[in-house]
Amino acid sequence: MSFWGQLGFQDSYSGLSSELTFFHDHTMFVLVLVSSFVGYMMMCLLKSSLSSRFIMEAQALEAAWTMVPGLLLLILAIPSVRLLYLLDEVGGPVVSMKAIGHQWYWEYEYGDSSDVVSFDSYMVNSLEVSEGGYRLLEVDNRCVLPYGVDSRILVSSADVIHAWALPSLGVKADAIPGRINQLGIHLVSSGVMFGQCSEICGVNHSFMPISVESVSPEVFYHWLVG
Repeated sequence: MSFWGQLGFQDSYSGLSSELTFFHDHTMFVLVLVSSFVGYMMMCLLKSSLSSRFIMEAQALEAAWTMVPGLLLLILAIPSVRLLYLLDEVGGPVVSMKAIGHQWYWEYEYGDSSDVVSFDSYMVNSLEVSEGGYRLLEVDNRCVLPYGVDSRILVSSADVIHAWALPSLGVKADAIPGRINQLGIHLVSSGVMFGQCSEICGVNHSFMPISVESVSPEVFYHWLVG
């Protein structure tokens, strides 16, 4: 959940989200290092009276400014490619849930074709939000998922293109009519996470929030059968 004046990322509720945060810190370290070096060299150049008008070549320097940036790009590329594969990894899911986008609410389905639990999730009107609630983020029916196990989210749409996104989990999937996209999630703790539709889908695009509650597997089972 974001708060007023917050500069960092939201708290991570999944290992993947933590990995993305670490990659951001890793990338920022490289960027600050490069920016500091370039700034230092510019200051030295401005203060120096050395002229290089008659220097025709400097092979060692050219090799250095070619190899060093290449090495830095490699340092960024290796963890980036690893994360790309992790984002598509689903594993062996214990729970499968389907999220279907509508104008302008979400429909959730649990279970197989023979025994399906489904419900709609609408945004709570701002005038009806309870004390301590979050305006434009609270819903009447929260999506519930267990922590400590692998879950699979199947995302689709019944009308136009939507997007199911949760920053606290580091996931986002487009909901496209006639197509099913999937996400792999492994929650690590209990809590409530908020997200929003991240694809412009019409006049009420801003009013179809996503609310996911993470509970223990036992609580999830009793909620599902109850």
